[in-house]
This record gives sequence, structure tokens and C-alpha cells, in this order.
Amino acid sequence: MKPREIAILFAAFLGFYANTAEFDLRLKWFTTLSALPPDDVRRTVTHTPTLDHSADARLMFKHEGGPWSFEIDHATTWVQGDSYGVGGLTQGSLDRAPDSDRARLMSLTWDLDEGRSHRAFHRLDRFAMSYRNNAWGVTVGRQAVSWGSGRVFQPLDLFNPFGPTVVDRDYKPGDDLILVERLFPNGSDLQFLTVGRRRDGSVRGDESSYALKWHGYMGDSEVELLGARHVGDDVLGLMLRIPFGPALIRSDIAGSRVGASDWYVSAILNADYSFSVGDRSAYVFGEYFHNAFGVDHLDPTGIQLPSELAIRVARGELFNVMQDYLALGLQYQWHPILGQTVTLITNLHDKSHILQTQVDFDPGDHSRLQIGVVASIGQSGEEFGGLPVLPDLTVGGGVSGFMRWVYFL
Repeated sequence: MKPREIAILFAAFLGFYANTAEFDLRLKWFTTLSALPPDDVRRTVTHTPTLDHSADARLMFKHEGGPWSFEIDHATTWVQGDSYGVGGLTQGSLDRAPDSDRARLMSLTWDLDEGRSHRAFHRLDRFAMSYRNNAWGVTVGRQAVSWGSGRVFQPLDLFNPFGPTVVDRDYKPGDDLILVERLFPNGSDLQFLTVGRRRDGSVRGDESSYALKWHGYMGDSEVELLGARHVGDDVLGLMLRIPFGPALIRSDIAGSRVGASDWYVSAILNADYSFSVGDRSAYVFGEYFHNAFGVDHLDPTGIQLPSELAIRVARGELFNVMQDYLALGLQYQWHPILGQTVTLITNLHDKSHILQTQVDFDPGDHSRLQIGVVASIGQSGEEFGGLPVLPDLTVGGGVSGFMRWVYFL
């Protein structure tokens, strides 16, 4: 669709359902200040510290009439800063707002303005129609789907997973899909999903995904089984959620067959527990992740990723390049309107770390202010201390501070 056609259709929906629809608006501002290490490749084209900003206005429209519902989310986004045009690696890792529909089935992103250090664009991130009754559900259009049970790492979330350090998780990026759901009286359900994609402007079956997932119960435990054909690979998945006293243990196992016979088995195992300290609430979790596509050592003269790993990093399915990781997290509510989150991610091969902490100030139902720091801890040449990309040049280390403000109208 062309922008004018989308605008006419959008206006028609708004006019027709003006008296019965739900309208919401989210305004967001995100600022990142980053100190780059001396050997960071970005310092060859910019300076340190780098300062980056983004602003976003998301207009959300939803109408429900009987078993039918329509959903349209329109986002207008402005990004500006020192990192724009040179990778934007720090800002992008913390504020992953979708900015392109190159690989999606529908092209619903349009530029408003672009310069050397800024860009303004608008896009439709939700554009879907759904039908639901007591037994069936069907969704067609652009919508988000989240599978798997990872807290930091997502081996079974094949469709736009959040990166480990992403701060803005209000809305997961939508995909162009058809989702059919069958609900059973015992509480189990069966889902069939197809996600269409393009390459070089053409719709490609081998770039698309087709998946079947069953979710059910075994006593107090939950089980999910997944079978998929995902961008040319066969994927089998098993998800378990098992209560253990007051804690909950989860495990996701993803087996991917690449080519005729090469199997890669990735997995997570995590546990979390909520408790009270006096009259304050607290929450802790731990998660182990094995990345079967990762490497067990890094070449200090410049990293050469295996092709299967490089492909998945480029697609936004993986965010780490080595094999084994441990994440520990803590949330504490200092006050009813003031909370803090601390997360430590450790590479178990080179013992480098990412420490991320943020304070959330929630003065009411309509707004939130988040202020935080992300620090890479490690030596140059280690994954989190500074990933080697060329001799004597790295990327990804340093310290970043961020401020995020959102307001719902």
C-alpha cells in the first residue's frame, strides 16, 4: 500500500468507529549518553561521549464489535544524535524501536525527513483484524507474537525478540502474519502461525515462517511443544514451566536443523521468586543460556563469525556471539511509586559482564520516568569488554547512562 492509501483507510476506520472505538496515545522520550572506550571503532568517525535522542508518538486505535476486533497502531518517530549513521549500537541496544519494513511482507514505514545525524519517519506497527469465539481465534495482519519463557535470552522467540539490555518493552514490534488458535475446554490450546517476509523486495517462501504450537497442562505444570519451518530451517521446541514451592522453574529447548543434517540445540533454564522484605515487594531470578550457534573463543585480531551465527545476528534473533551465559536479576520496590531493577549478565567463557540498573519512578497511571546505567565490565577483546572487529579495534564496551520518559494519554 502507498502512504496515501493507508491514510485514507486509516481515516475511514477512525470516522466509522469514532463513537465506539478505544483511542490511546503514548508519548516517549529516550536519551542515551555513552562513554566509548579508546579502541572503539565508532571513535574513528565520532567522538566520546556520544549523545543520542529519540522521541516517539504512538496513536493506538482498537474497536471490538461482537467476535470481531480491529487494531491499528501508528507511530511517528524522530531519532537524532552522534551515533546515527555510524551504527547507533548503544542507543539501538537499549531502545529497539523498529525503523524499517525491508523484510516484512507489507511496507508500512515512510520517511518524513532525514539528514546526516537525524531521521523522522512514521509507520504502522499494528494493523490487524481478529475474530474470536469460545473455541477459535483468527488474526490476520500486522501483530506481535511472543513465544518462549526467557527472562533475558529467548531461544524460542523466533519473531523479533527483545535484546538482553532493551529498556523499552512496552510494545513488541509487529510482524505480518496469520494466526489461527484452537481453544479446548480443558484449557489447552493449539496455534498455527505463518509469518510472511520479503527479500530484495520480493515475497519469498524460504524467508517466511510456518509454525504449530501446542500448550497444555500436566498437573500444576505447563508444557508447550513447537514445530516450525523458519527461514529455511526446521525447528523443534519444548517449553516447561514447573512450580517449585513459591518459585517457578522454566526451561526452553530449541533444536534447529540447518541444511540436511546439522542440528543446533540451544536452551535456557531459569527460576524466579517473589517475596516481601518488610512491607516492600522484591523479585529475584537467575537464568542460564546455551547458544548453540555461538563460538567458544574470540580472535583478538578481529572476530569472524560463523555464517549461521552471523545470519541470526543480522536477523535480530541473536544478540550474543559466544556459547554460555548466566544472568542474575533483582527488583525491589523502595516505595509504592519508586522501584529499582539490577541485572548482571556474565559471559561464562571470558568472564566479561554487563551490569544494568535502572530506577523507575511511577507517579501515576499515566506516566513513568526511568533513569539507568549500563556498564560493560571486561578487558578489550572480550565480548562485553569490547568485541574485537578489526586489529586493535573493538565495539560494544564502555558505559552508558539513559533516561526514558513515557506518558499515556
